[in-house]
Amino acid sequence: MSRTAIPGPDDTLRAELPNGIVALARANPASPSVTLTGSLAVGALANPPGVLGLADFTAAALMRGTQARGMTALYDALESAGASLGVSGGTHTTGFHGKSLVEDLPLLLGLLVEVLRQPAFPAEQIEKLRAQILTGLALRDQDTGDRAGMLFDELAYPGHPYRLPDEGQPETVRTITRRDLADFHARHYGPRGLIIAVVGGVEPQAAIAAVRAALGDWDNPEQPEPAALPPLEPAAAERRARVEVAGKSQSDVVLGAPGPARSSPDYMAAALANDVLGGFGMMGRLGEAVREKAGLAYYAGSSLGGSLGPGPWSAAAGVDPKNEEKVIDLMLAEIRRLVEEPVSTEELSDSQEAAIGRLPLSMESNGGVAGALVNIEKHGLGLDYYERYPAVVRAVTREDALAAARRYLDPERLAIAAAGPPR
Repeated sequence: MSRTAIPGPDDTLRAELPNGIVALARANPASPSVTLTGSLAVGALANPPGVLGLADFTAAALMRGTQARGMTALYDALESAGASLGVSGGTHTTGFHGKSLVEDLPLLLGLLVEVLRQPAFPAEQIEKLRAQILTGLALRDQDTGDRAGMLFDELAYPGHPYRLPDEGQPETVRTITRRDLADFHARHYGPRGLIIAVVGGVEPQAAIAAVRAALGDWDNPEQPEPAALPPLEPAAAERRARVEVAGKSQSDVVLGAPGPARSSPDYMAAALANDVLGGFGMMGRLGEAVREKAGLAYYAGSSLGGSLGPGPWSAAAGVDPKNEEKVIDLMLAEIRRLVEEPVSTEELSDSQEAAIGRLPLSMESNGGVAGALVNIEKHGLGLDYYERYPAVVRAVTREDALAAARRYLDPERLAIAAAGPPR
């Protein structure tokens, strides 16, 4: 792997500003553009009780106009420079991403400051945004994949914040007022815990200086500490449920359990075990058993979350409704196999080489590198993580993968969700 393609402590500048912002910068001299990516320490976990969707609504509203310019003027300023800027909500954090030519970095940072610190929440735009969110929720509630995923979260995380949808429910989004948005922003948006990475055709020292000039004076004495996750009690038994979605011809099933946090020492072992199970999509064990051999699924695969907390380790499939139970049984059989015997030497080697091979591909753009830098900062992985990455991956043994699967995927205590047409 070429060291020049992979960020590390020798070519990445990291600075902690007095107000709590962590800025990271890496130069790409061959690029005429610059990308900035980052996150703020506020997400859906900060929603007040009974006000699901407030954090997401607030994040989406930031680009609807600032105290200095309306929504049209904001987007005109971006488009006139061929630049882009967006903000999106999440469970733990709120993310932002922007891109411009190098000479327009001051403009991009200036607009980011307006959006993050001085949103206006114009009433007309808020109502238009509310209508768009409600349309999205209506579509979500008619999608069997989304419904199965939401039901899985409820089953896998009882009494835990991860059981709740970040985007909220129609009944909660309808009640959110402009004052709610402004108050949530005023309280929760601030510099502490903010991470920003700047990558492109600008020297790291100059990039850090630009960030300091733009955001170094931000202060919010009322900004609370990020919401702490409550402990998650392990399931005592299998939890299984099905939700009916009228007018559908396909069912979706999701089964699994809470997995490791991204910072967990056994995350890599779990990730490689997941690749064998179904992380390669149709090429994994699930795709082979459920789709190729049995011919019972439109798709079948598995995924492992990479959250600050115990994100889900789940398998999913789209099936003919009459085959739901058969597919669930086949998927359970593959999970039992994963926890009863080590993966083969060939399977582990293939997964390791694929994981190592994906890394430089993910770093081919300024955006990929910027996102990677934010990721290692957010999860405390260290600036040298990507240089160490091949060794970290290759250090995982068959026994490590087996131990991780056994730790998180007890076949007798999984959450099993299905969504499909009425039976």
